[in-house]
Amino acid sequence: MSASDPEDRPAKAPRIKPYPGLEIRADEIVWSGRFPLQRVRFTYERFDGSRSAELTWELWRRAGGVAMLPFDPWSDRVALIEQFRLPVHAAGLPPIHTECIAGLLEPGEPPEAAARREAMEEGGVTPDLVEHIGQYMLLQGGCDELMQLYCGRARLPEPEAAGTHGLVHEGEDIRLLILPAAEAFAMLDRNAIQNATCALCLFWLRANHARLRAEWTQA
Repeated sequence: MSASDPEDRPAKAPRIKPYPGLEIRADEIVWSGRFPLQRVRFTYERFDGSRSAELTWELWRRAGGVAMLPFDPWSDRVALIEQFRLPVHAAGLPPIHTECIAGLLEPGEPPEAAARREAMEEGGVTPDLVEHIGQYMLLQGGCDELMQLYCGRARLPEPEAAGTHGLVHEGEDIRLLILPAAEAFAMLDRNAIQNATCALCLFWLRANHARLRAEWTQA
């Protein structure tokens, strides 16, 4: 597939911004589908002040994403999800993947609002209190996706009533998984959670577990 450099570039693939010491020599759109692929030739100033060799990188443009970990402090349970993931299968892992509720930002959508929206779409859960965990890059060597992670207080259903969720028009088939927090932490310790976003959220919850149970059952 030949590269192009259209005047009307995809909104998710703007030209690379200037940065001190960075010299952009070419900035092309290789693929302009839902997630554009950008090919950039550049040099940069090395730590010793010298000029780097010319590099060519493919940059997958996904932009901003969010993840939500619903936590019920009264019953001390969390809500995770399971769904079929083709890339996970391609990596040689079981394709039914355990992860956090997550999704991409809509244009102009505040991250917390997006996290709340995804909680309803993917889990049928409506958090009333939300705490920001942090922001993290997922694939800094090739993708610009910056994830905003949240934990939300919610009254969770009993496991047998969790059900399946997701948007039909997006082909989603998402199973809600209700677990005691202690069980989720044990899964984390034995590497049964193999999703980086989910692991980050659970590590954060374990570090803040006592505080949240104290604060969120009083609010």
